[in-house]
Amino acid sequence: MPSLILSLETSSAVCSVALHRLDDGRLVGQSELRLEKSHSSHLSVLVSQLLENTLHTLADVAAVAVSDGPGSYTGLRIGAAAAKGLCYALDIPLVAVSTLAALARQVAAATVPTEDLLLCPMLDARRMEVYTALYRPDGTQVLAPTPLILDEIALTEQTTQHRVLCFGNGAAKFRPLAAGNPNVAFLAGIEPSAVAVGALAVEAYARQEFRDVAYYEPFYLKEVYTTTPKS
Repeated sequence: MPSLILSLETSSAVCSVALHRLDDGRLVGQSELRLEKSHSSHLSVLVSQLLENTLHTLADVAAVAVSDGPGSYTGLRIGAAAAKGLCYALDIPLVAVSTLAALARQVAAATVPTEDLLLCPMLDARRMEVYTALYRPDGTQVLAPTPLILDEIALTEQTTQHRVLCFGNGAAKFRPLAAGNPNVAFLAGIEPSAVAVGALAVEAYARQEFRDVAYYEPFYLKEVYTTTPKS
């Protein structure tokens, strides 16, 4: 009987896959590739290699989870297409996990929680804008995912009452602007990971929170930015 959930994370430059057990949430294996613009050609290879290395096959997969966004438009589309294709072929459910919530889960797992601490994942969204949200260490959402223009007063309301820990590939842009605020701290080196997506997906699977495979689209948060080709 299928007992695993396969998770895909393609929202950033990191292409990541992971397998978790559904009965106890244990991580079975993970694999990732840090290579720009490699998702379309390497995602299926990573999945095949992970299954082979953990002595499993697609027949052991009970559901597929995908990082839902926000993030790279192209990356999210690639992940969604792969996840939907697997779900169609295997006739199994699809789980979508917020990219920002998964980032917060990664940090929460390695952070000593306090009542006044808020976790603030930030994903780069061009120029001085980021996609961000706020979470308590237990995963409770305080601020829903939103595009935020960064300036000296960004998140002032939250930082007057809480300590805010910022991380993700957009946090570096906020660091010089928040230099004078003692309630803002930064954590470097945090990248989206299928491991955190899978951990949240196991919980979502237990709650039967599935998405419609036919109509699922990633949560881009903003309209896709396109340019008109020059004639």
